[in-house]
Amino acid sequence: MSSEQFDYASKVEVRTTADGSPTLYVPALDEHYHSHHGAAQESRHVFIEAGLRPLLAAGRGQDGRPLRVLEVGLGTGLNALLTLAAVEATPAAIRYDGYETYPLPPAAVAALAPQWATEPAISQAFAQLHAAPWGDATVLAPGFILTKIQAQVEVADLPNAAYDLLYFDAFAPEKQPELWTADVFATLYAAAAAGAVLVSYCAQGQFRRNLRAAGWLTEKLPGPPGKREMTRARKPT
Repeated sequence: MSSEQFDYASKVEVRTTADGSPTLYVPALDEHYHSHHGAAQESRHVFIEAGLRPLLAAGRGQDGRPLRVLEVGLGTGLNALLTLAAVEATPAAIRYDGYETYPLPPAAVAALAPQWATEPAISQAFAQLHAAPWGDATVLAPGFILTKIQAQVEVADLPNAAYDLLYFDAFAPEKQPELWTADVFATLYAAAAAGAVLVSYCAQGQFRRNLRAAGWLTEKLPGPPGKREMTRARKPT
């Protein structure tokens, strides 16, 4: 069953993962939004440490031009909020576009909110993120602008050569095969700036072959707990 056939976000369950952070489970797809080994630690490992931090270390987003992030699968907003936390103490400016086909139901948002209770600034950003109108730019913090886009990225009108960092966080290929094609990665390649980085938790061989067919240079990296490998790809300069 594809995401086009079932509004899976209307029927989700909140579950606690091994590191204590929550995730959502979709019974119709038999799929979790994040790793059951640890939602937060997986997102930090894949998207922040392997994707964002190397670009920040290279000075991206601190040269008068915002670092532009495209997320495929905004979901709970975890990756966006961890990105915000990672740049709070830096001078980096971020423009973050998050694509999501099905917004979370209010009950799921309310159930996820307590995870940020000890971090007031992020807790406030979590509430702002989920309350923000779709399609409008929202300032979550000084220098951090989020735009939520309710659309299928594979048919979206993406800007050309715009994004520095791409978080590919769709459900697994066997759950959402329409998002893991060479055509989709060619669309993302065209939207990526020269030298842009794409990171994903997925290490599937066909995924990497589809990336390479679209022009991306791929590499294997150690995965988060519970996964042997992950993927990082780069658009040549």
